[in-house]
Amino acid sequence: MDHFPLTDDTVILGLLCLCLGFVFYTSSLEKGFWNKFYKVVPTLLMCYMLPAVLTSVGLISEESSNLYYIASRYLLPAALILMTLSIDLKAILNLGSKALIMFLTGTVGIIIGGPIAILIVSIFSPETVGGVGFDAVWRGLATIAGSWIGGGANQAAMLEVFQYNPANFGGMVLIDIVVANIWMAIILLGVGKTNRIDRWLKADTSSIDDLKAKVSAYTAKIARIPTLRDYIILTCLAFTGVGIAHYLGFHFTDFLQSNFEIIGNKEKALSSLGSEFLWMVVFATAVGIILSFTRAKTYEGAGASKIGGLFIYVLVATIGMKMDLSKVLENPGLILIGLIWISIHAGLLILVAKLIKAPFFFLAVGSQANVGGAASAPVVAAEFHPSLTSVGILLAVLGYVIGTAGAYICALLMEVASHV
Repeated sequence: MDHFPLTDDTVILGLLCLCLGFVFYTSSLEKGFWNKFYKVVPTLLMCYMLPAVLTSVGLISEESSNLYYIASRYLLPAALILMTLSIDLKAILNLGSKALIMFLTGTVGIIIGGPIAILIVSIFSPETVGGVGFDAVWRGLATIAGSWIGGGANQAAMLEVFQYNPANFGGMVLIDIVVANIWMAIILLGVGKTNRIDRWLKADTSSIDDLKAKVSAYTAKIARIPTLRDYIILTCLAFTGVGIAHYLGFHFTDFLQSNFEIIGNKEKALSSLGSEFLWMVVFATAVGIILSFTRAKTYEGAGASKIGGLFIYVLVATIGMKMDLSKVLENPGLILIGLIWISIHAGLLILVAKLIKAPFFFLAVGSQANVGGAASAPVVAAEFHPSLTSVGILLAVLGYVIGTAGAYICALLMEVASHV
């Protein structure tokens, strides 16, 4: 076994593509075991779990791999451009306020979930939530709150603000990844049962159905057999856009950090607005929206969102690769805090969705815009329908904006709870 884990990105990419090919081939079979299997387990979840299994059995190593970085920095923005190319902004605005209500409910669930989880665990295991000074567990959990309301930049901001011992930070990142991935897996399972969940929620899905129908009708009207020229122009639009998004993202971030002390200072609540990744996603989405007002919109007929979907699935496989299932039980006490915390977030979302009769789509995307951020909210939204990708992006960007402030409030509440 000297040759394992595999660390060569070319070989790992080959294995990830093998996983994707296996899932899509087996899910297309119309009878037999696989047909029954995919009625229960969504294809997206399988594309996510197979790479996690490869990491967990020690076949591949994510730590030395650059594939997630490449997928999230190059393929994700390209996918966002291709999937927002045919966006109907007016129809998205017609989705109404329920998307925003569910997103903010998810945020509140994270803010109150942390301190409640600490209180519950302290009853039977006070040492799990203890620690003094910069080793105090609540300081570490503050970084998870940053990640779960906004994203990586907010998490880094919380680490700076509360000065948690960096030697223990890896354990917090582990809880963040394991618990967030378990929750994402549950949401993806729900996607396959959307109609049943919506019936139980008594949800009014008419605005979502109208948007899907409108986009599908438009796509059917402009559909054509794509040529090499179409693919080259799509590649040109996508990756020129990625170049513009990176260029503007870098310089805009630099401008903000240099000119606004509140953003340049990592200890301030708005410091997450200094995240290059955030602005790269924003500018990529803006490029897609601008293109939707031009003739480039007709390239949806040549399969723009399908190519975007392909990039998203490669990204999903690289996200799955980050999850080592064997580490779930490494620190059971802290994992338990994470599970209670995410359960409170989930429970509050289900309660509010039931009260306001919000569709499962808004619950799933509102949650992922908090917990998963800009990398996974569009993925979950696209799983419902490619035309809904932009809803996930817009909410995820909102998460980045309020993430640090929300996490800061959560951290102060957790500090109080850990001293009770």
